[in-house]
Amino acid sequence: MFYYVYILESLKNRSLYIGYTTDLKKRFAEHNNGESLAAKPFRPYKLIFYEAFINKKDAKAREEYLKSGWGFRSIKKMLKGYLKQK
Repeated sequence: MFYYVYILESLKNRSLYIGYTTDLKKRFAEHNNGESLAAKPFRPYKLIFYEAFINKKDAKAREEYLKSGWGFRSIKKMLKGYLKQK
């Protein structure tokens, strides 16, 4: 089983949502169907990045890092080309 850390971009206001799951397709659908209360007001979403981990603790640590100040800076660097084109 894999654990996925993912980044979604709101097509409504371009905000980013970071999360982790074991079923990326299902979780993405849940976000776009309004089943995630935190993400519901910013639907629809586009999946712009994901990473797969074998270990749950590693995935959770990565998610927490990406949500931190340094992690958010890393996202901006990793996705510089994509984020610039908008």
